[in-house]
Amino acid sequence: MKHLKLQSEHYKVLVASYRQWLDILGYAESTVYNLPNHLQEFFYFLEQKSIMNINHITSRTTKEYYSYLQERNNERRSGSLSKGYLNKHQQALKKFKEYLQNHNHKGIHIHLKYETNPTEEKLNILTQEEIKEMFQATSYSHEKKYFRLRDKAILAVIYSCGLRRNEAVHLDVKDVLFDKERIFVRKGKNYKERFVPMNGYNLRVLEDYIFEARPDFTNFRESEALFISQQGKRLNGMSFANRLKAIVMATENKNIEKKQITLHTLRHSIATHLLQKEVPLESIKAFLGHSSLESTQIYTHLLKTVEND
Repeated sequence: MKHLKLQSEHYKVLVASYRQWLDILGYAESTVYNLPNHLQEFFYFLEQKSIMNINHITSRTTKEYYSYLQERNNERRSGSLSKGYLNKHQQALKKFKEYLQNHNHKGIHIHLKYETNPTEEKLNILTQEEIKEMFQATSYSHEKKYFRLRDKAILAVIYSCGLRRNEAVHLDVKDVLFDKERIFVRKGKNYKERFVPMNGYNLRVLEDYIFEARPDFTNFRESEALFISQQGKRLNGMSFANRLKAIVMATENKNIEKKQITLHTLRHSIATHLLQKEVPLESIKAFLGHSSLESTQIYTHLLKTVEND
């Protein structure tokens, strides 16, 4: 809590330095503001216990602090702190431990169990083998070949490029830069533009669609859109979702069907698969077009969930 005043100059300096460190790493403004405030509350707790040096913090100390948090009142509404808010306090301490280790300190003892929220939606992640099955299913996902080639191209940009639905909808043919092995995303979140790399396989998928399948759609020359409908108009988001359902059904894989796959599931899946391949978080952040590392950090937690299943 920000209004809690610290006495120790040492703790004050640590809070300020921690805030600056989070800002430099590129975390969201809300994180840069809130986590140091949570750390300040932890330091205030330590001062009340006459612990004036971080070297004296033990695992018992952090457990006592967490018990205090679980019992203290919520200042904004009646009742205790929510599980989500308790997890934010945990995040503040764990990031502070990381901060200390990055500044040549051994860190502090933190052995706290993440609070699970029963109402929290679990993200269903496809395995890499299931992704392969979906690509294979585009060979028979529709009776017409040019529809099937479009289905495969949709998977290539949504999964392999990690695009959001709206980003894929607004792609134009000219945004596929074959010579540079990139896709230009002009309609990113918050109107941010970015280039997304593509490998040879996915470039061939798009090449087959653009030059072999797209001309079979009615009035294809009248639209600049990469993905067009049967009538030659820009394919909308609902149509993307419907084609994904058709691909899922074509796999005839009950496990994939049970996961209730959405377009965003494919984006979550590629991010998790990149982490499994030990791609740096900063690179995944740029690939997905996230404005801050905080948005990308969710996949580290997601990866642990997937590996523990």
